[in-house]
Amino acid sequence: MTATPAAGVTSARTLTVRHAGGGARRGPVTMGQANMIRCILRDEPAAINIHDVWPVPDGTGMDRALDALAELATRHEALRTTFPHQAEGGAAPAEQVVAPDGSFTVTVLDHDELPEDTDGYAEAVARAARDTRFRLDLDFPLRLRIIARAGRPVRVALAASHAVTDGSALGVLRDEWLALLAGESLPPVTALTPLDLAAEEHSPAGRRKSAACLAHWEHVLRTGPQAMFAEDGATGTETDTPGLTLRSARGARALAAAARRTGALPGTVLLTAWCVLTAHRAGQSVCVAAVPTSNRFLPKLARSVSTLSQDALLSLDVRAPSFDALLAKAWGAAMNAYRHSRFDALDLWELIGRVTTERGSHFARDAVFNDISALPSTLAGAAAPDEDAPELELAWGGGQSLPTRLLTFVYETEPVLRLATWADPALFPRPAAEELVTGLVRLLEAVAESDVPLDAPGPLTEVTGVRPVARGPEWTRVDGCWVSPAAVAEALTEALRGRAVEVVVEEGSAADGSGRGLTAYIGADERTWPDEEWTPARAHTALTGVLAGRPGVLAPHRYVFVEGPPRQPAAAQRILREGTGRSRDAT
Repeated sequence: MTATPAAGVTSARTLTVRHAGGGARRGPVTMGQANMIRCILRDEPAAINIHDVWPVPDGTGMDRALDALAELATRHEALRTTFPHQAEGGAAPAEQVVAPDGSFTVTVLDHDELPEDTDGYAEAVARAARDTRFRLDLDFPLRLRIIARAGRPVRVALAASHAVTDGSALGVLRDEWLALLAGESLPPVTALTPLDLAAEEHSPAGRRKSAACLAHWEHVLRTGPQAMFAEDGATGTETDTPGLTLRSARGARALAAAARRTGALPGTVLLTAWCVLTAHRAGQSVCVAAVPTSNRFLPKLARSVSTLSQDALLSLDVRAPSFDALLAKAWGAAMNAYRHSRFDALDLWELIGRVTTERGSHFARDAVFNDISALPSTLAGAAAPDEDAPELELAWGGGQSLPTRLLTFVYETEPVLRLATWADPALFPRPAAEELVTGLVRLLEAVAESDVPLDAPGPLTEVTGVRPVARGPEWTRVDGCWVSPAAVAEALTEALRGRAVEVVVEEGSAADGSGRGLTAYIGADERTWPDEEWTPARAHTALTGVLAGRPGVLAPHRYVFVEGPPRQPAAAQRILREGTGRSRDAT
C-alpha cells in the first residue's frame, strides 16, 4: 500500500532559493503556450498540472541539490517566465516575460525513516502538489518538494505548470539535474527557447505553416470518421478510466524482429500495429488518432524546455492487402501529421465549430497514441528502465477522468515493451482491455515472422484474438461515419423539445446531392407552431448544440417538416418546409 504524502514526516520547512545571471526578454506566447494557458484557465489544476519524481544520487547534500535547482532556473528561460494578465475575469495572456533573476521556494519534507516504497511515496507527494493552481502572472513554474532522510535529500517530487513545460521538457530537466549532481558541465542550450519559437511562429513563414496545418486538420475533420468508437455504450465526453500497464520482453523482441524484417523503424512498426488493431476493433476503415509527442520530431525542438503540447492528427487508411503494404504508407501518413502539428488553438476550435455546423458532425478525440520512448527522459509514470524483463506482465492501476476512449503511452521499447493503456470501461471491460493489449504483442510477433494479411477481418482476429465490435442492424455508415438513425432521431427530438422525428437513410440526400445521406422527417402543426420556430436552419442549429458525447449521431443532410406525425412515405403528407439547415438562408 502506497504511503500518504504526510506519512512519517518529522519536520517540514520552506527554503528560499535565489538565482541570477539570466537575460531579460519579453514577447508573444507560443502556440503551444496559448493552447495550454486556455486549458489552465478552464480546467481544474489537478487535471492540467503535470508532475515528475527525480532521483537524488547517494551522498548528495542539501546545498548541492538547491544549487543545481538554481542553475536550472538560470539556464532555462521557461523557468523564469511569467504571463502578465488579470487573474480574475481578464482575457488569456498573450505575452510572456522572462526575468533575469528571482527566487523560488522549496519545501523540505524530512523523515527519520522513509516508507519502504520510497518511489510510490514520492509519486503521491508529487501528485498532491498538482492540486493547487499556478498563478500565471506570478508563480515559479515548478512546485518543488525535497523528500529527505535525516537531512539528506533522497527524491525531488514536483508539480509543474503546463504553460511552460510538458512531459518531455520535464525529462530534459531531469537529465540535466542528474548531470549537475554528477559534477558534469552542461553544454550550451541549442534548442529553441519559447520566445525563439514564438518569433518563428509569428514570422510570415510560420503563419503559412500554421495555415497549412489547419488545412490538414480541416481535410481530416471533413472526410474522416467523426469518432473512432461510434457504437453502443459510447456516451459522454469524459470517461473514468483505469490504467493497464504492459511489460513484455516478448513484445520487445517481436518489435525489434519486425523492424529488421520490414526495414522500418521500430516506432513506425508499433504505431502501424496499434492503428490497425484499433481500427479493426472499432470496425473502421480509417484510423484517426491524436499523436501528441510528434511535435518534437525536429532536432531544434527535441530538447526544448517549453510546452509543445499540440496534437498531430494522424489519418491512416488501413485498407491494405497486408501489414507490410500498410506499413509502407504509414510512415508517410505519420510524417504528414507531424508536419501539421503547429497551429493556433483558437483558430483550430473555430475550425472545428465551422465543420460541426457545415458537416453536421462533432469531432471526438477518441484515440490517442503517445510514444515517448525515444525522448530524453520520461514522466514519473514511466519510472526508470526495467531491471527485470517479464515475458508478458499486465498490471492494473488507478483510474482517472479522460476525454478519450483509448489512450496509449509508450514508455520503453527495449529491453521490454512497456506501455500503459487507458480504455473506456464501457467499451472495454477489463478482459477486453487485456485482450487488446496482449493482441498488440501477438500482432507484433506475427509480423516478426512474416507478412500478415489485412484484406479481411478474419485473419487479424485469428492472429490477435481481438474481434471487431458487433453493431446491430440499426447502425449504418453515412459520410464516412458509423451512424444510428434512431439515435439521430432521439437527439433531434430532444433538441426540438419533444417534437416527433423519424430519420431515414436515403440515396442522393447527401450534402452534394449524391451518395447516401440522412433525412429527418419532423412532425409539425402549422396552426400551433410559429413559422420561425420550425425552419431547417433552427433545427440544425439546435441539433449541433447537443452532438457532443453522442458519437453515433450525425446531423441529417435534409430536414423535412411535414403536417402531422412524421410517418412514411412522406409523399402521403403535406410538406410544410424542407432544406439542409446549413446556412441562414436555407429553406
